Amino acid sequence: MKDDLTSASDDGALTASDWAGASGGRWLANLDSLERMIEPIGTALLSHAGYRQGESVVDIGCGGGWTTRQIARAVGPEGGVVGVDISPVLIGAARERARDEEIANIAFEVADAASVMPAGAPFDRLFSRFGSMFFAVPYAAFANLRRMLVNGGRLDIAVWAPPGENPWFTAMMSVLARHVELPPPVPRAPGPFALGETDYVRDLLGNAGFDEPDIIAWEGTQYIGGRGNGAEEAASFTLESLHIGDLIKNLDPSGQAAVRDDLIRMFAGRETPEGVGLPSKALFVTAYAGRTA
Repeated sequence: MKDDLTSASDDGALTASDWAGASGGRWLANLDSLERMIEPIGTALLSHAGYRQGESVVDIGCGGGWTTRQIARAVGPEGGVVGVDISPVLIGAARERARDEEIANIAFEVADAASVMPAGAPFDRLFSRFGSMFFAVPYAAFANLRRMLVNGGRLDIAVWAPPGENPWFTAMMSVLARHVELPPPVPRAPGPFALGETDYVRDLLGNAGFDEPDIIAWEGTQYIGGRGNGAEEAASFTLESLHIGDLIKNLDPSGQAAVRDDLIRMFAGRETPEGVGLPSKALFVTAYAGRTA
């Protein structure tokens, strides 16, 4: 779904319900830049999933629908895909873009995937690019995801590896820590890095009724705001699109300007001909739905 860092509560948690309000609106306002930034990971996960003609798919946390549209093309007119997201404004944008591209085998629902059963369930496949880390009650939510699939159906999700394995994130937070007191991290709290522990992911899926998952690492360069941005553009994107903007909102104008200047200096040291790039790591999780009694 999302870059997942567009907003956060005071304790650092970011739940699915946050996306129904300000987080969804901020994502929409920066939709193209955010999509460009995480498109390589989405492309890699889609290739890993290997969709075939005629399959039915549900895309959890679909955001503006980029991945949903790619899946619709892959499964062809005899297949179909339903995108689910809790944000009404993002679903509105997803529907509009699918109409503009004249994609017929696609539908979208505004709903919380933790409890909804989308029209057309059970599906052959379940997909989620960064849309499964925000459930307030993860064990119950993943049990609901299992119910969306036929017996033997396949789940493919991307989640972020732990923060320490994502320099693109820690570099920005190190800059911020020089100016504000950051909330202490809460392990497994809803948010971008909630599913970074592979043992926890295996336990979630096993309790939900999935067979033993296969978990592989994707590593690459995260271009801040997408390819082509210089240091100043990357800093503007960070403050306008990611939750750093929220964390410095109580600083006076000079304090906010100091954060921006420090971000520019940090990003300038990481500029490449393709943009401001820092290492990133995601986990691709594949699991099959076990047979129910």
